[in-house]
Amino acid sequence: MARRQARFTLQELEGDPRLQDESPDLWNEELGEVVRSLLTSAVRCFAMNGYHATTTRDISGGVGLSPAALYAHFPSKELVLYEIMRSGHERAFAHIRHPAITDAPDAADGLRALVSRYTAWHARYNVAARVCQYELAGLTAEHYEEIVQLRRQTSDVFLDTVARGIDDGTFAAVDCKRVVRCMLSLSIDLVRWYRLDGPDSPEQLGEFYAELALKMVSRAVPPAAGGGAGSATGRAVPGTGAGPVSVGAPDDAG
Repeated sequence: MARRQARFTLQELEGDPRLQDESPDLWNEELGEVVRSLLTSAVRCFAMNGYHATTTRDISGGVGLSPAALYAHFPSKELVLYEIMRSGHERAFAHIRHPAITDAPDAADGLRALVSRYTAWHARYNVAARVCQYELAGLTAEHYEEIVQLRRQTSDVFLDTVARGIDDGTFAAVDCKRVVRCMLSLSIDLVRWYRLDGPDSPEQLGEFYAELALKMVSRAVPPAAGGGAGSATGRAVPGTGAGPVSVGAPDDAG
């Protein structure tokens, strides 16, 4: 069996369909064209080879510049990663601070919009999101803590939305933290495999995952008249009224 390649070359990254997403739209236009190009190149390299295996030569070479060109804009490789992390997490958080969520007439509508938008965001920007989720260890302690705070803000939006539904009786009395971990994991984990040229658009996947999230918190359906405890109409939706869902996603996933 052939040994797995340790890292991808710039030539192999060029045109790879797994790296085709809308991540270049994440960068602030005030940064300038060269800086935005370097960030896009870094995202591609980090996503495929990992932060530690990527060199500054890789990043600069991806946009046809000399290795020294990067240092004219970023004093270190870690600051490139930090800028990607900060931009990605801030944009994701802003995407769920939407009137469809914040001003939703009821908890179910709010949760549907929240999971749908959060999932669609990660699908549309899946390459940058992959870096944001799996390269946190490359940050300095100070930058890591800053990103963790952004992730907690996102988690709080999910927690507040689910708690609202539990409090007003819309949702079953589920274990809020565990269910939110599950929802976050569902919306985020797709960055490992999603491709924009696949069968589902970001919006279609978002709508599908939103329906799954609502099933996690839906109340048990009362048994039909004359139906036994094992009848199809009398069963609770798994992981809702019957008890908490146990999911091992990180507390700060966001």
